[in-house]
Amino acid sequence: MTMREYMLGNVAIARGLLEGGVQVIAGYPGTPSSEIIDTLASREDRDYHIEWSVNEKVAMEVAVGAAWTGVRSVVTMKHVGLNVAADPFMTLAYAGTKGGLIAIVADDPSCHSSQNEQDTRRYAQFALVPCFDPSTPQEAKDMIPYAFEFSEKFEVPVIFRPTTRISHGKSDIELGEIPTDKPAPHFEKLLDRWVMLPKNARPRHTHLLSIQQPMEDALAESPWNSLELKPDAKLGVIGAGIASVYAKEAMEELGLEASFLKIGTYPVPKKLILEMLETVNTVLVFEELEPIVEEQVKLIAQEAGLPVSILGKAGGFVSREGELDISAFLEALKKAFDLDIEPESGSIPLELAPRPPALCAGCSHRATFYSMKKVFGKDAIYPSDIGCYTLGIQSGTVETTLCMGSSISIASGLYHAGEKRPICCSIGDSTFFHTGMNSLLNAVFNKANITVTILDNRITAMTGHQPNPGVGYTVTGESTVEVSLAELCRAMGAGSVTVVDPYNLEETQEAFKAAKDFEGTAVVIAKQPCVISGKRAGIRRVLYTVDPEKCEGCKQCVKFGCPAIEFDEEKKCAVITALCSGCGVCAQICKFDAIREVKR
Repeated sequence: MTMREYMLGNVAIARGLLEGGVQVIAGYPGTPSSEIIDTLASREDRDYHIEWSVNEKVAMEVAVGAAWTGVRSVVTMKHVGLNVAADPFMTLAYAGTKGGLIAIVADDPSCHSSQNEQDTRRYAQFALVPCFDPSTPQEAKDMIPYAFEFSEKFEVPVIFRPTTRISHGKSDIELGEIPTDKPAPHFEKLLDRWVMLPKNARPRHTHLLSIQQPMEDALAESPWNSLELKPDAKLGVIGAGIASVYAKEAMEELGLEASFLKIGTYPVPKKLILEMLETVNTVLVFEELEPIVEEQVKLIAQEAGLPVSILGKAGGFVSREGELDISAFLEALKKAFDLDIEPESGSIPLELAPRPPALCAGCSHRATFYSMKKVFGKDAIYPSDIGCYTLGIQSGTVETTLCMGSSISIASGLYHAGEKRPICCSIGDSTFFHTGMNSLLNAVFNKANITVTILDNRITAMTGHQPNPGVGYTVTGESTVEVSLAELCRAMGAGSVTVVDPYNLEETQEAFKAAKDFEGTAVVIAKQPCVISGKRAGIRRVLYTVDPEKCEGCKQCVKFGCPAIEFDEEKKCAVITALCSGCGVCAQICKFDAIREVKR
């Protein structure tokens, strides 16, 4: 009897890894990929090693070491994480693997939780390695074991590219068997492959080029690419990844007579593309983000001398940004083929009230930013980093955000450029462990006169509360070393390091004053557990209320920005709602002693 289960896409991918016999899993949390490791770490019957690594480069190298022993390994990250891991990955393509190695790199069209929309398929082209582009959660699960086998057959790493809709969509998934027999690890000392000296790298590059055509031929025959030719049709549609599902569904609803090619792997199946091009006059290529398939189709048509009109991103038929959907495909069809298509039936636009993102009620970052702004003032410069604290932009204390770990380096660059205004940057604890440590070391070594604020909320909050080296336990809950941020910063030479409780405004502001006056690189560590983690742990705080007799309606507590504080215009009085987490910062801000404790 076939087993089926309703699953989140990332849970289905995790199941695929189990069915593929994975033995080592490493990664760095990043939406939309995080649930893959979270799911596998929560299993009690683990017969594999699993870890959250300190960054994507390290995670990649852990997976490489495992694959070189002949076992199957995987590394997970979001698309921008591959920028960090690109250094080892590009050379790994030359060296190759023994055991199967899959780099799961989740793309985020429309920037739902990312700073850009880069297309990981470009990295596959760049590295000359295959890329698997699933169109549904079921296909994503089924692709994983195939990707392991493919990696081992050609001894190359492969990229697996789910997008946000695959990772966070839900579907009924047909399950397969989980193997019990797995190979024993054995590292073979192949110096000409594992040691990338120039004399070894050159022939390995030649080898990588030599297997491009065999890999392409094998992928063309895989179940992930399929061609449906309509002999009399002069229109052709090519859909890639999840976009192929939208295109196919729309074509069926319209009864459109067109040949259809679904592409789920790269390099693209040139023979299937050529077969379509030989029977049609016009082709519409439907793919998210970059025109990767479109470029290949045009090249194939040109080489074959076929006068086919190829439409897609060029000419604006399909958007080069954001997520695609059925409506986008219908619009592309109307424009490309001059079809009279009615709007999608039953589609009712939703008008939702605007809901800008905000720091949680009681978030310690808000208190830190409040004290920071009090001390450094409006004229100071505030570089920041990647994390939920980026929402400090609403406090006026986030003025740059580039990539993980960049805040300290940018602050250093501002100072060394000759900027005379005070510079106070902010970075989260997990982000500091990720790539901020090198930036701090560089700032200290090169004598940058800046203040570095480490927002230590004791967790990797933005991506789902994954542990980091500062919390004292691993992804599986095992106790491990708890790295001291203060000792680490002192060891790197920071001349002034202070740990404060950001809920204590006086203490925090005194620390910022001292850091501002310090000549050199000063560090302030604002240490307070994430309020969500505290609630989950059952920590109860004091709750607060506003005494309407004392409230003067100055709105200073409201301007603090906490979602738990509102203003009653009728009564001209502040009100603390049930969202209150009991941090007590508003009580310290109030000049009229109108906010008081109500119960413990």
